[in-house]
Amino acid sequence: MTTVPARRGRPGHSLDSLLDVAVAVFNERGFEATSMDELATRLGVTKSAIYHHVPSKVELLRLALDRALDGLFAVLDEPGATTGPAIDRLEHVVRGSVRVLTTQLPFVTLLLRVRGNSPVETDALRRRREFDRVVTDLVRAAEEQGDVRPDVDPAVTSRLLFGTVNSLTEWYRPGRGLDADALADALVTTTFRGLRTAARPSPREALR
Repeated sequence: MTTVPARRGRPGHSLDSLLDVAVAVFNERGFEATSMDELATRLGVTKSAIYHHVPSKVELLRLALDRALDGLFAVLDEPGATTGPAIDRLEHVVRGSVRVLTTQLPFVTLLLRVRGNSPVETDALRRRREFDRVVTDLVRAAEEQGDVRPDVDPAVTSRLLFGTVNSLTEWYRPGRGLDADALADALVTTTFRGLRTAARPSPREALR
């Protein structure tokens, strides 16, 4: 069986650097308004150099959206999201989502702007809804365990929590003020105090 060697990127133009530039331009101009010619100009290469890495602009979009979504779904597989009381798992997922947002800010920003205008965007929205369902189930489980106030619908609570997380894309800039952990602390403090019942403090509060 013949093994086809992996294509090597041209010097100075890796797929990662190409994605970084593409996402920046998509966020500035919109995906539909961005041409491969413009991407080539921003990179200082020919279009053929881009096609060396990807077959189309759509593939760049898919890779970019998958990077944000894969980061979020990876949080759901972490031990803190799979063991312990539901309220603590929920807090872990919120903190992890803030971490993903701060480390992959342009990619998450792009994800939040898709509207389902293509099969790639439709699939990204499907995965976002799947993530939202997991979070809603955690809120519901925490409510059943007596740790979340029962007078708010779990789906509404989930939307409010992640509406707050997602709003960070509008103003957060890395290197200016709070780091990811401090930002997560601030967000959890302001949201979970209204969410939790008085029955049990958060893990961090319990250690104080």
